Amino acid sequence: MDLAIKLVMLLLFFGVMIGIGLYCRRHATDVNGFVLGGRSVGPWLTAFAYGTSYFSAVVFVGYAGQFGWKYGIAATWAGLGNAFIGSLLAWAVLGRRTRVMTQHLDSATMPEFFGKRFSSGALKLWASVIIFIFLIPYTASLYNGLSRLFGMAFNIDYSLCVVAMAILTGIYVIAGGYMATAINDFIQGIIMIVGIIAVILAVLNTQGGFLAALEKLAAVSDPAVSSAPGVFNSFFGPDPVNLLGVVILTSLGTWGLPQMVQKFYAIKSEAAISKGTVISTAFALIVSGGCYFLGGFGRLFAGQMQFHSDGSIVGGFDSVIPTMLSGLPSFLIAVVVILVLSASMSTLSSLVLASSSTLTLDFIKGNIIKDMDEKRQVKWMRGLVVVFIAISVVIALIQYRSNVTFIAQLMGVSWGALAGAFLAPFLYGLYWKRTTKAACGVSFVFSTVVMLANIFFRPSFPALLQSPINAGAFCMIAGLVIVPVVSLVTRAPAAERLEEVFSCYERTVTVTVKDSIGDEKH
Repeated sequence: MDLAIKLVMLLLFFGVMIGIGLYCRRHATDVNGFVLGGRSVGPWLTAFAYGTSYFSAVVFVGYAGQFGWKYGIAATWAGLGNAFIGSLLAWAVLGRRTRVMTQHLDSATMPEFFGKRFSSGALKLWASVIIFIFLIPYTASLYNGLSRLFGMAFNIDYSLCVVAMAILTGIYVIAGGYMATAINDFIQGIIMIVGIIAVILAVLNTQGGFLAALEKLAAVSDPAVSSAPGVFNSFFGPDPVNLLGVVILTSLGTWGLPQMVQKFYAIKSEAAISKGTVISTAFALIVSGGCYFLGGFGRLFAGQMQFHSDGSIVGGFDSVIPTMLSGLPSFLIAVVVILVLSASMSTLSSLVLASSSTLTLDFIKGNIIKDMDEKRQVKWMRGLVVVFIAISVVIALIQYRSNVTFIAQLMGVSWGALAGAFLAPFLYGLYWKRTTKAACGVSFVFSTVVMLANIFFRPSFPALLQSPINAGAFCMIAGLVIVPVVSLVTRAPAAERLEEVFSCYERTVTVTVKDSIGDEKH
């Protein structure tokens, strides 16, 4: 009976996702419709699309488990950073300017923005290559959070779960493009909100409630981490410096991730940006704040875990959250599985759409195939969605078979390279006329080299930067310094071109009194 309930809920979930994909086919007949939903997506859909692309199984299973175990209840700071830096500030600083300038430049992807903003085909080409290289491992990491949860709930092979999720995601992305993704993200976002609240209440209830759980956490000690009493329920936890690195990477990183920034390209209007800012921030507070808050109580379940002789957890940190959930009722287990499926499928759809559109519009079109009409471009994008999903499935299965753990490591490298390369060039490109293409190129090279070196030569790095999380945060902050410095010592862009690019911010528009009071004197 319990298994039947879980299967019915899963089949209903999958049926709705596919149905929406087929319904949205009419919105995906040209490039603008397939990639951006016709730039007519409202605030609720855009805000939920942003939030669900932000938070996946990587956060719920990987990051929440790892950082909750390391920092205790202080890991909640990462969720607060995600809400106020990764959502609120990102929308306030990037939302409107991104929407206005990308429409003015007629750019549908981040590489296309760099190419047109800086009049550089080379920047466009290299940006697309970086996205292709580093989005693939990030995409593969999404599946890993499902393995233990599906094993716990259904006792089925992980491979079947990965293939099924990939096929179903591919169907609705290929059929309906961005609009299908946005509508499904909205539904999946609601599931995530309800699910995380229910799970937190249920898990805390197993420990006697919130206050009782806090008291138990205060009694937990780990001499290998800290000798301070009650450190795991303290305000900043046992390691505030490394916790700051987590907050920076997971919060500021969204400002430079192509699949996140692209959400601003598609938003409908000025009013939609204002509403979307509030909705997105509230979503992040509940979902991300809730995930890290839940993970902060992970050490209370150490008695149910197995440990190696060196003290490390069998199965790695990725087993922490599944262990916490294993004692929940069957119905709640089903809710959790659908919650993580929702988080993973929404992020997966966003990543493969960003990858396929970037490779088609910025690499293949004009470089490999000189003449591509609208229909041919959409066909290529749909075909590449299949290719990207297939590659990510193969990597995920190889990783699983070879017992490679740590979801957070793959995601940290990808986020660090992408956000480090693109955050500063994109931000300065929107606001500062003096930004040069040479500065953008240096930022691209610096972050990709540092993050690749972090993979292959990690022991040679300073102790603080051996963590991919800290290395990624370093790349982002370094980029914010590198771009203005290099811009000031390299040749300034042509004044005529800059005037044309930034003229979009000077254009006069007429609005009604309900939108702006104005300064007219009577």
